[in-house]
Amino acid sequence: MIPIPPDRRPTAGPVFERNLLAYRRMWGAFASGFAEPFLYLLSIGLGVGALVGTVVGPAGARVPYEDFVAPGLLAAAAMNGAVFDTTFNFFYKFKYAKTFDAMLATPLGPRQVAVGELVWAQARGGLYAAAFLATMAGLGLVRSGWAVLCLPAAWLIGFAFAGAGMAATTWMRSFVDFDWVTIVLLPLFLFSATFFPIDRYPDALGWVVRVSPLYQGVALCRGLAFGELHWTLVGHTAYLVVMGTAGVTVARARLARLLLP
Repeated sequence: MIPIPPDRRPTAGPVFERNLLAYRRMWGAFASGFAEPFLYLLSIGLGVGALVGTVVGPAGARVPYEDFVAPGLLAAAAMNGAVFDTTFNFFYKFKYAKTFDAMLATPLGPRQVAVGELVWAQARGGLYAAAFLATMAGLGLVRSGWAVLCLPAAWLIGFAFAGAGMAATTWMRSFVDFDWVTIVLLPLFLFSATFFPIDRYPDALGWVVRVSPLYQGVALCRGLAFGELHWTLVGHTAYLVVMGTAGVTVARARLARLLLP
């Protein structure tokens, strides 16, 4: 076998470029995601906030409900965006379009395919997260300069859920299996302290929430948005890094097993 020079070894770049070119004709579906933060914040944050009033914030002081819920919605939006791209879209390319089979017929390997899909999901989710954060700032829902770090935090949430989404999708046999995605995401969205402080949950449920993946992102974004920098933010970050790394590793191994002869 002739060794490939290091500067000519395949990278994940072509996979990202392929997705970028494919979306040139689907810009409407891509752009529609930018409306989500504005609608979420107006309906749940400002609309419901007028009824709720104030809640206990990260530092223990009472804060307006819309200020409290906005970072949680940012984390949830990062989760939803990453999961959509790495489950539904990934499954279609994996099972029906045979996109990955074509990619693996080139010098690209399972690692490049998995990383390329992850980077694409991260880029798309990052744009949505930036739009969400800009909307928060425009509506006066940013309480600290540290809130700018909510953007990399959202990317980290996307990384964690994108990796997990890709890994789970390699076991799915048909679109019927995506009912399980909804079964998992809906409770995470509702019961990850997204809408109310964790001390409002029953004790047993509160401990379950504390170990759930979305809660790590919600707590991380909320702490940064309020400028409450605590050592627990390191734990939330580590959790998300491990989750994303494990997911990508499993997805790469599964693609190699299922698609390579």
